Amino acid sequence: MKWLELLTVGGATLVSAVTVVVLYSLGVRLTAIAGDTEQPSPRVKRSLAYICFGLCGLAVLFGLYLIIPYFSK
Repeated sequence: MKWLELLTVGGATLVSAVTVVVLYSLGVRLTAIAGDTEQPSPRVKRSLAYICFGLCGLAVLFGLYLIIPYFSK
């Protein structure tokens, strides 16, 4: 068995899963902070939250692109 390839795939899976979770949780946190009325410039925080959600969605779509063989032809 090719152990180096197995470790590479496992490492890539771990890094991408952590990236998606961190981006989503950061987006949720920024959305909650933007909803607070005492915070200055909630528009900037809400925009950053939407950017985090967008990057999270792009990461998921890129993962689907890599998994589905129809797209890699």
